[in-house]
Amino acid sequence: MINTLRKSIRQYKNLSLLSPLLVTGEVIIEMLIPYLVGILIDNGIMKGNMSYITKWGLILLVITVISLVLGAGASYVSAHAAAGFAANLRKDMFYHVQDYSFENIDKFSSASLVTRMTTDVNNVQMAYQILIRIAVRAPMMLIVSIIMSLIISPRLSLIFVVLAPVFILLLALVIKSVSPYFPKIFKGYDQMNEVVRENVRGIREVKTFVQEKPQTVKFNKASGFIYKLFSTAQKIMSLNSMIVIAVLNISNLAICWFGAKEIVGGTLQTGQLISMFSYSNSVLNSLNILAMIFTQLVLSSASGRRIADVINEEPSIENPRKPLTHLNNGEVIFDHVNFKYDQEDKALALSNINLHINAGETLGIIGKTGSSKSTLVAMIPRLYDTVSGAVRVSGHNVKSYDLKTLRDNVAMVLQNNVLFSGTIKENLKWGNENATDDQVVAAAKVAHADDFIREMPNQYDTMVEQGGANVSGGQKQRITIARALLKNPKILILDDSTSAVDTQTEREIRESLSKNMPDTTKIIISQRIVSIKDADRIVVMDDGKIQDIGTHDELMKRNDLYSSIAEFQEEQKK
Repeated sequence: MINTLRKSIRQYKNLSLLSPLLVTGEVIIEMLIPYLVGILIDNGIMKGNMSYITKWGLILLVITVISLVLGAGASYVSAHAAAGFAANLRKDMFYHVQDYSFENIDKFSSASLVTRMTTDVNNVQMAYQILIRIAVRAPMMLIVSIIMSLIISPRLSLIFVVLAPVFILLLALVIKSVSPYFPKIFKGYDQMNEVVRENVRGIREVKTFVQEKPQTVKFNKASGFIYKLFSTAQKIMSLNSMIVIAVLNISNLAICWFGAKEIVGGTLQTGQLISMFSYSNSVLNSLNILAMIFTQLVLSSASGRRIADVINEEPSIENPRKPLTHLNNGEVIFDHVNFKYDQEDKALALSNINLHINAGETLGIIGKTGSSKSTLVAMIPRLYDTVSGAVRVSGHNVKSYDLKTLRDNVAMVLQNNVLFSGTIKENLKWGNENATDDQVVAAAKVAHADDFIREMPNQYDTMVEQGGANVSGGQKQRITIARALLKNPKILILDDSTSAVDTQTEREIRESLSKNMPDTTKIIISQRIVSIKDADRIVVMDDGKIQDIGTHDELMKRNDLYSSIAEFQEEQKK
């Protein structure tokens, strides 16, 4: 974990090293002040020597200012280095996630990834700032305070020798007790973020079905889980302050008792006793700070491991060493393909799939819900990899292609494709960032999106709300089809992507695609027979297997599943 996180320090390495140096100088000067104050009291105030008081007063003022400057510098440098380190962590995670396959994303979940890039990074940032500043300051204070105490009175310093181990033992027990709570707390954050994300994304459905109260209960349950764990952890951690106060009071009482005896015996002066009180406080406070540091490090180590898991996760789909960078045509062959989402699953999502799709062919796919239609086409652009068997495009295994080359030539339009905040034109140019305005308009016309875009206030420069909330379902689908067409793909996959479009417009889109993209292989997944009946061939799927292949007329005669779907839909029209 540490080696993984350390790599993200990069350009902030020098600042990270400078902070401890500034802190060291600050502490040494600060710890000299009580000693010099004791000298001032004994040789100046107690003797009524004003010149001595003035001289040492000015010296104390100067070194106090120097200490403040060093402290302020250390604070600024450590904050800057920690913020930069956190920025690098977020950047490294985000960049790495871009290389993830769907399998990797499924492993973490999107809500957990968001938590790791926000809450977990914030915890690590705080811990890092503590490490390069406070974690240096506290032990330095402890060491220097003990050294100065030994210089003033070796006998009184024995008090620290006796109390410090007891103090450390008690704080260690507190830390050990609280440590198991933090990993559970972060899992609770993941669950709560999942609830919030689900609620915000589906807020229209929540309001439509009047589900605000159940959603609130669901959120309160997730939030309450975090509250219970945190409150329990905080109760345990609050013992720190009780231990500190108890030990500090015992220490001060011991110094008063034994210090008074030494003053009476003439072996200790009043100013030195006052200095001993200061060093006593410094010793115990530094131990308390160290305890809090360890607690924070325990918390942040759980976050650090979660961040390291994301960065160290190997993408399950990677480019081959010598990838193919050219794809000739849209021929697709499934050769004894088997697939399952989890290697531990017993059942296959796709079983022994054998299918040859000719370049330029229009293929329809239909089947019951859950028959793995979408899973089948996800194999073509390598959104998932087969467990066994091979998928070939243009005569080559898809695993031989450069991923960008393959996915640029395979355009997928899903039923629930996402639009991003920005203008309609910016969303369309996701298909081709270098597309001209004429090309954008041409693609929109083929997808039958140009007409309704022209009616919008700013036409192609109309702003789209996040997720496409200000356009209808049918309009969103047509925009995403146009976006895919701008890629000028060899293979176009429409996965139930016209489900929100009326049948007349859908037919016009199919005719437009056939006319303008005759050489593109078109794979249409649909629940509606009317959407695929004119395809060159139709694949009927059931339970992850190909049940039959044929034309509409052939399947109507020989396939009971296909004919029953067609008859049911005909009855629905009536």
